[in-house]
Amino acid sequence: MAVGLGPLPRLYPVPGFELGIASAGIKRPGRKDVVVMRCAEGSRVAGVFTLNAFCAAPVILARQRVAGAVRYLLTNTGNANAGTGEPGLASARKTCARLAELANVEEGAVLPFSTGVIGEPLPVEKIEAALPAALADLNADNWAAAASGIMTTDTLPKGASRQFQHAGVTVTVTGISKGAGMIKPNMATMLGYIATDAKVSALVLQDLLREAANRSFNRITIDGDTSTNDCCMLVATGQAALPEIDQAGGELFAALQQAVLEVSMELAQAIVRDGEGATKFVTVRVNGGATYQECLDVGYAVAHSPLIKTALFASDPNWGRILAAVGRAGVPQLDVGKIDVFLGAVCIVSQGGRAASYTEEQGAAVMAQAEIDIRIELGRGNCSEIIWTTDLSHEYVKINAEYRT
Repeated sequence: MAVGLGPLPRLYPVPGFELGIASAGIKRPGRKDVVVMRCAEGSRVAGVFTLNAFCAAPVILARQRVAGAVRYLLTNTGNANAGTGEPGLASARKTCARLAELANVEEGAVLPFSTGVIGEPLPVEKIEAALPAALADLNADNWAAAASGIMTTDTLPKGASRQFQHAGVTVTVTGISKGAGMIKPNMATMLGYIATDAKVSALVLQDLLREAANRSFNRITIDGDTSTNDCCMLVATGQAALPEIDQAGGELFAALQQAVLEVSMELAQAIVRDGEGATKFVTVRVNGGATYQECLDVGYAVAHSPLIKTALFASDPNWGRILAAVGRAGVPQLDVGKIDVFLGAVCIVSQGGRAASYTEEQGAAVMAQAEIDIRIELGRGNCSEIIWTTDLSHEYVKINAEYRT
C-alpha cells in the first residue's frame, strides 16, 4: 500500500515540452508502456545516471548523447534492456533511429530509457510499432498519462509541479518519476523527468540537477539495491520570456533552484511512500556529526538494516537494533556515551543507554504510526543529514518473488 500518497496533484504544462503515450504490449497486451517526450528546438538537457557498473544499454547511449541537441526522450517499461551486451546496445540504437526517422531529426537527438526485467532482449519490433501512436498523442498536458505510462511495480503514478513569478512572467517546473523497488542512492535511483520553461545554460542546468538529486533522490532507500537503469533528466525549454540563467546567483536563479528542489523532493518521497510492500514512511535524521559523510553512513546503516525494517513493519520498538546499526556504521572513534536516540518526540536512548523516562508503551505508540521519525544525535559536531526509507513487509517479499511470473 502507498503510505500517504494520494492522487496526482495538478501538473502544469511546460511550454515547449510535450508527452505522448502508446501501447506496445511489452509485458502484457493493452498496457500503455511507451512514452515519447518532445523538447522544443534549442532546449537544454541535463542528466544524472546510475553508477552501477552493469548499467543498461539505454543508460550508456543517453549518457553519451545528453550533451548534444536533444529533441526526444523515448521510454519503454516492461524490459530494462540491461545485461544484454552489444545486442542490447544495437537494439537501443535501433529504436532511437526509428523514432528519429519518424520525427525527422538526427538519431543522436533521441535519448533512450528503459525499465523492467533485467537480462531479456528488448522487443524492438513492438516498440517501433507503437511509436507512430505515441507521436500522434504528443500533448503538453499529458503529464499524468505519462506518469502512469512509466510505472512498473508502482501502485500509483508520481508527479509534482511548481510555478513562480519573476518580472511578471510565470515560470513552470513539472516532473514525474517511477520507482518502488531496487531503490538505493547511487545517483538518482529511478526514472525521473523534470522540465521547466526557464532558459538555462547547460552548465548551470547540470549543477541544478546534480544538487537537487543529491538532496532528494540520493537520500532515499527502500531495499539497498541500486538499479542498472537509473536516470533523472532535467529539461529547460527556454520558452519563458526571461533572460538566460548563465550563472548561480540572483533572484531568478534562486527561485528556479528552489522550485526544482521542491519538485525533486516531492518525487523522491513519493517513491518511498510507494515502496514495494511498504506500510511505513520513515524519516531517519542524523544530527551532530563531525562530517556529512558520517551522518550518511549512520543514516544508511539504520535505513538498510533488515532487523530494523522488519521491526518497523511489526511496530516493535526494538531500539537495541538501532544502536547496533549505529555502532557498525564505521564512524571513527565514536563515543557511544554521547549518543541520544529519539522515536518521534520520545527519547529512547540517552547518553548511550536506555533513557530513564522511556517506557515500552511510548515506543510502541510511535511505531504504530504510518509515518515515523527516527532521530539520532551523535554529539560530535554540527553536520546533519536526512534519509527517507520504508519498513520491510511480507508483501515486499511476495512482489519480488513473483516479479517475473
